Amino acid sequence: MTFFIAVFVFFMMFVFKYIDDFVGKGLDASVLAKLFFYFSFTTIPMALPLAVLLSSLMTFGNLGENFELTAMKSSGLSLQRIMSPLLIAIVCLSLGAFFFSNYILPYTNLKVGSLLYDIRESKPALMFKDGVFNHSIQGFSMRVGNKEKDGKTLKDILIYDHRSMQGNNFVLSAKSGRMEETVDKMYLVLTLNDGVSYKDMVENKKDAITHPMVRDKFEQRIIRFDLSELKFSRTNEELFKSNCQMLNLHQISHSVDSMVTKNEKHKMDFTVQLVKSYYYNSFNYISQTDTSKTLHRSVDAYSKLQKPQQLALLESASNIARSAKAYTDSTANEAEATDYFKATFLIEWHRKFTLSVACIILFFIGAPLGAIIKKGGLGMPVVISVVFFITFHVLSITGEKLTKEGTFLAYQGMWMATIILLPIGVFLTYKATTDSALFDIDAYINPVKNFFTRKKKE
Repeated sequence: MTFFIAVFVFFMMFVFKYIDDFVGKGLDASVLAKLFFYFSFTTIPMALPLAVLLSSLMTFGNLGENFELTAMKSSGLSLQRIMSPLLIAIVCLSLGAFFFSNYILPYTNLKVGSLLYDIRESKPALMFKDGVFNHSIQGFSMRVGNKEKDGKTLKDILIYDHRSMQGNNFVLSAKSGRMEETVDKMYLVLTLNDGVSYKDMVENKKDAITHPMVRDKFEQRIIRFDLSELKFSRTNEELFKSNCQMLNLHQISHSVDSMVTKNEKHKMDFTVQLVKSYYYNSFNYISQTDTSKTLHRSVDAYSKLQKPQQLALLESASNIARSAKAYTDSTANEAEATDYFKATFLIEWHRKFTLSVACIILFFIGAPLGAIIKKGGLGMPVVISVVFFITFHVLSITGEKLTKEGTFLAYQGMWMATIILLPIGVFLTYKATTDSALFDIDAYINPVKNFFTRKKKE
C-alpha cells in the first residue's frame, strides 16, 4: 500500500512538471497512456526506499501500539529475532531492486526519454479561438472572428500568407468559411465564401510601379494546408541509447573505459601537436643548451634587424603564442567535459547499487523507530518517514552534485547518504533493543539533575 502511494505521489509530481508540454497538442490517449505507464516504472528508485521506510515504521509502530512487541519480548524473543523474517524479505526485495535498476530501468528510461522528447518537439494542435491569431501552420497567420458550435463553420476569416518572407504582402479575407480535415488527417481543407484577396506586386519592379496592388474578389475559394508537420511523430530510439541513464552496468563500464582511453590519447596528441605546430622543439632545445649564450646570440641577431622586420617578428611570435594558448584552452575544456561525462556515467553505475542498499538502511531506521514510538497508522509514521526520506534525498542530491563538480569521487558522493544514515540505523536498533526511551525528555533531563544534586551534596 505504501509503495503504490509513493509511486502515485511521484507520478503526480511528474504530471505537474510536464503538464505544459502535454496541453494543446492533440495527443492521442494511447500516447499519454504509454508515457504514464513507462514513467510509473521510473519512479520506483525513489518510491521504493520511501515505501520500505514508511511500511516498516507503520508495521512495528502497530505492533508496539497494540503491545504485541511486548508480548513477543516477554516470551524471550529479541527485537533482532522479531525483525529477522522481515530482514530476509527486505534483502530479497533489495536484490530484486538491483536487477530492476540494472535491466528494466534503462529500458523504461529509454522509452520515457524518447517519448517525452517527441512530445516536446511536436507542435500545438490547430485550434482556432475567436479573435485570436493562430500561427500553428508554418507560413500562415490566421484569425477567426467566430466559430460555430459544430466546430467547422467559421465567420469573419482573415489570413496572412507569409510564405514569400516579404511581410504582409498577401492577405485573404472572407465573411464565412468551412474547415474540414481530409480522411487521412494530413491536410486541412478551408473553403472560403464571399471574400477578397490583396496582393502587393513586389516581385517585379515594373509591376510594382504600374500595378502596386492586385485586389481579387471571389465567391468561393478552396485552400489546402499541409498538416503533416503538426502530427506527432516518433524519433529513432537508437539516438538516445548512449545516455548514461539508459545503460546497464556492463555498458556503463565499457563507456567509461572508452572515455579514459580517449582522454589519454588526447593528452598524447596534445604534446605531439604542440611540438609539431608551435615550435615546442625549439624552446626545448634552448632549455637544454647554454641558455645565456643562445639568448645573447638571439638578442644580437634581433637588434641587427630593421624595425619593420622586428615588428613582423614580434607579430609572428605573438600569433604563435595566441594560437598555442587557444589550442591549450580548447584541449583543457575538452578534457574537463570528458571528466564531467565520466562522472555522470559513474554516478549511474553506483546508483544501481545505492538503491538496493538504501532499502536495507532505511529498514533498519524505520523498524526500530516504529518499535520506539509505538504509533501506527498514517499519522506520526508519515511525518517521521518524510523527514528521514527528505534527509536521505537531500544528501543523495548533494553528493551527486559534488561528484559532478569534481569535489568528490563518484563512490564518495553516491555513498555519502548511506554512510551518514548507517550509524543512525545502528543507533536506533540499539536503542530499540535495549528499550531505551529515545523520545522521553525526562530520560535526558534526569541524569543532568542527578549530577547537580550529587555535586550539591558533596
